[in-house]
Amino acid sequence: MEIEKRIRNRIVRGTRAKVSMNRLKILITVVGRAKADFYMDHIQSFGVNMQMVLFGQGTAPREIATAMGLADSDRAVIISVIGENQLQAALESLAEKFNTIVGGKGIAYTIPMASIIGKSIFNFLSDNRDAVRRNEK
Repeated sequence: MEIEKRIRNRIVRGTRAKVSMNRLKILITVVGRAKADFYMDHIQSFGVNMQMVLFGQGTAPREIATAMGLADSDRAVIISVIGENQLQAALESLAEKFNTIVGGKGIAYTIPMASIIGKSIFNFLSDNRDAVRRNEK
């Protein structure tokens, strides 16, 4: 709401400030290490341009892990930057994959991105290829 007020104030003053309404989020997905490539490819289909995977080992105590269906303790943490407009579809699709793929259990959550410095970086992360090409010329 506060951002919309600022945009209106700038337009009223006569400046031509453009603010993208496609906010970005950081999507954190924790899956078994063996399924990391599958989930990275799947997440990329939602317009994600940047992903990073961190490999780790360990989990909750054995009783909790067994109750959650987590047999193996080798994990992959996939960090992706995704547009807010694609987020709901991505989370729903991940939830479906977590429930249907054998050995594909996982957890996914998001963290908001507060600010990004640079128009080119924002356009790249937003999967706005036309704007990135215009900035390269």
